[in-house]
Amino acid sequence: MENKRTILWVVFSIAIVLLWDNWMRYNGKPSMFFPAPVSEQARSATSTTETSSVPQVAPAAPGAISTPALPDATAAAVKSEVITITTDIMRADIDTVGGELKRLELLQHRDAEDKTINMVLFDSSAKHTYLAETGLIGGPFPNHKTSFVALPGPRSLDGAAKVQLILESEQGGIKLTKTYTFKRGDYSIDVSHKVTNTGTAPLSPSLYLQLVRDGSKPSGESKFYSTFTGPAVYSDAAKFQKLDFEKIEKESKNKPAKPDHVTNADNGWIAIVQHYFVSAFIPADKAVREIRSEKVRENLYAVSNVLPLGVIAPGASITSDARLYAGPQESTVLEQTAPGLELVKDYGWLTIIAKPIFWLMTQIHQYVGNWGWTIILLTVLIKLVFFPLSAASYRSMAKMKVVTPKMTLIRERHKGDPAKMNQAMMELYKTEKINPLGGCLPIVVQIPVFISLYWVLLASVEMRNAPWLGWIQDLAAPDPFYILPVIMAVSMFIQTKLNPTPPDPVQAKVMMFMPIIFSVMFFFFPSGLVLYWVVNNVLSIAQQWVITKNLEGGTVKG
Repeated sequence: MENKRTILWVVFSIAIVLLWDNWMRYNGKPSMFFPAPVSEQARSATSTTETSSVPQVAPAAPGAISTPALPDATAAAVKSEVITITTDIMRADIDTVGGELKRLELLQHRDAEDKTINMVLFDSSAKHTYLAETGLIGGPFPNHKTSFVALPGPRSLDGAAKVQLILESEQGGIKLTKTYTFKRGDYSIDVSHKVTNTGTAPLSPSLYLQLVRDGSKPSGESKFYSTFTGPAVYSDAAKFQKLDFEKIEKESKNKPAKPDHVTNADNGWIAIVQHYFVSAFIPADKAVREIRSEKVRENLYAVSNVLPLGVIAPGASITSDARLYAGPQESTVLEQTAPGLELVKDYGWLTIIAKPIFWLMTQIHQYVGNWGWTIILLTVLIKLVFFPLSAASYRSMAKMKVVTPKMTLIRERHKGDPAKMNQAMMELYKTEKINPLGGCLPIVVQIPVFISLYWVLLASVEMRNAPWLGWIQDLAAPDPFYILPVIMAVSMFIQTKLNPTPPDPVQAKVMMFMPIIFSVMFFFFPSGLVLYWVVNNVLSIAQQWVITKNLEGGTVKG
């Protein structure tokens, strides 16, 4: 029993330490386990050589993309017009300067902090920068700082299946026609680039597809748990790779430094990931591309693909097609969009367990149609699967509770002789047919499943803005009236009473305070997670109470 309490105490302590470390990292303070992130306000020693993310005229070194020098007069002559494209699920603002997608509003998802407005993914406000940019390098060609002309056409679906925005720009003997195609009910935007040589000599431009974002956490992110925010890349050879902003920051100070990711491929995608949402540029398969990541300027980072287009003869054209996915991390949608894209929904190192759990949840949801009831039914099913193991654990605890008075007498009798006390304890275990480790293995076996379910509930955008009943209108947000955390505290207190009282007074006090500590933490956790723990605790109490009563009545044998 002492070993079991030790294991439980270690698990509890680790949970507290990790939560505290996440809180420290979220607030920009040094981590106890990971390299300290670079302060957003700190200036790099190489700041004088920092450049923006627009490709330069000359071929750039790997990982370094910089701006072509534009004369002030030219820059002043560029006029900006923002064109808004509206579909049934998104509203996109595209600037005629560069054809840059500078704002993307998701019409079916609410803001994390203000439920009266829609979620904005791409943005170019004073507080937040998140952009999708494309253009050409290899000469003074059209890029995302060049003025484009928008051809006339519809700007919303209006009953059609799709709507297109066509932008044209000519510079340096190259005419670039950029076409955005938005489709009904689809978060994937087709982005086509037609490059025409209007000059008299062959030209060899390269196309870049680039995502730019500041290093700040998404608004509304909890301070009590941390989720990944940053670039990611995928290729068949290297698979899924996450790029921390801190790593990109470090690489920018140690140029030339080899990027900590695959740099060349003919498949895959680049992305920027944040909690519940993702944007990803997906070039055509078998198109050779270079993969770059860089610090653009202070607290602004980019990940990009650069695709050589080959030699284009005078009068000839070449077209490069790509897709830009910008939307929620819905597993089935991501799987259908591109190979490996579902990996942005990060379940951590227990993905092999978490993915089947989420699949089971989706099957249940098809029948009940409510994610709150889905969580409850899933909890019941998991409890049934582990019923034999749980029963063994509770039976061991019940037996321990019955013999606790005898254990206390042995401790008092051999207080000054630990060897005799341990010998007497072993004889007691043998006489009562108790395995002191009998309750440990069932708990250890279940821990990976519980952790996997935690990440499934935390990572699933399906829970976002999903109501359960009454006061719970968003399973991804904390309980607004703290009813579930209070019920959880009560259930944990009851469980504590059902367990054997530790002989050590200090341990006994710690066990009494644990329900309070956990309930305070869960005040700030998503209500879907708290709902799972409440249901699990209630079922555990019922199972443990029945086993304890049967044992005390002599009907359950060892």
